[in-house]
Order: sequence, then C-alpha cells, then structure tokens
Amino acid sequence: MLEIKVLGVGCTNCVNLEKLCREVVAENNIEANIQKVTDFKEIAGFGVMSTPGLVINGTVVISGKLPTKSTLIHWIMNALAEEETK
Repeated sequence: MLEIKVLGVGCTNCVNLEKLCREVVAENNIEANIQKVTDFKEIAGFGVMSTPGLVINGTVVISGKLPTKSTLIHWIMNALAEEETK
C-alpha cells in the first residue's frame, strides 16, 4: 500500500493537492494511505520549506507547487512499480 503525505497548513494549493491525490487514487483503484501533514516541524523534517509538498513512500517528489494530474499519476504509478519489485 502506498503511503502518501500531503504537506501543508491549509493554503488553496495544499487543499487542491490533497483532493487531486484522492481523485487519482480512486480513479485508478490504488490502495493508498493518504495523510495531511500540517505540523511545521514534521514538514521541515522532510526538508520542505515551501508548501504544498508531496511525499510518496518516504520520498519528497515536489514542493512549492501543484503538479499536473498526469505528472501525479506518473509518480504514483512509478511508486507502485517500485513496491512490486521489492
């Protein structure tokens, strides 16, 4: 199961990124645990200084902007492929 963390305190892009993640996961029937992280210390712990940030399976894939839907799908599918090879 994928572990997806949306890093941000509630700005519009942070909210939209969480919605986009949930949409992509639902549309592609992917099992994922999606968490919203709002604690500044935890966000900084990932090295993210600009939100929104996105962490998939422990790896920061973007910070400071909203990815396109196709880019997000690509990252999620890559993470799934990596899980299958483990």
